Amino acid sequence: MLNRYLAAGLALAALPLAAEARPVSYAGGWTVMQDNNGMYSSLHVHYSPTAFDSVGLYAEQNWDMDAAFTGLQYNRLVRRWNAPHSQGNLYLKLGAGVADPFDDRGQRGAAFAAVSADWETRRVFVSWDSRARDFGIDQSVSHAARVGVAPYVAEFGALHTWAMVQVENHPEADTPVQVTPLLRFFRGPLLVEAGYTLEEERFLLNWIYRF
Repeated sequence: MLNRYLAAGLALAALPLAAEARPVSYAGGWTVMQDNNGMYSSLHVHYSPTAFDSVGLYAEQNWDMDAAFTGLQYNRLVRRWNAPHSQGNLYLKLGAGVADPFDDRGQRGAAFAAVSADWETRRVFVSWDSRARDFGIDQSVSHAARVGVAPYVAEFGALHTWAMVQVENHPEADTPVQVTPLLRFFRGPLLVEAGYTLEEERFLLNWIYRF
């Protein structure tokens, strides 16, 4: 029995950890996350006081909503499912601050809420994210799903590579459904993603660094 649990723990430790993209780090860890996808550019710097919570600054330039958001974001690991060769996670993300419209209409109180989930093995990754924004002058709801595969299984500390496809739904956009093929690379504390959204003809570039 002990050997079985030990083997399960080692298998989880060896997961290629697309978890590096997750919004909660280890207790005492800091994370810098930046997303750039043509619709918005965001920066999130957060600290994890526990392995279940993180809080930090969140700033976003949203060209789709014509506003800039600055405030605080809190992330909570609601549930984690561990299996011998896979792991699943459910997260809640809440943000509050102010929005500055690009047309100088003055600052407004602003907030957002998101729910995300992911599941992965050393070869397969799937995720879902739903987000609602209220920037005072405008509101939006969006959804995004990803499916990814690893062309090879890398050892701990080596370069990990994932080929992914992201499908987004922006109900109020001119193109409600958008597809983005992308590549994810990470090694140690650094993760980088690069892709191209076919319908909008724009590039995606995200990066994360943990320390």
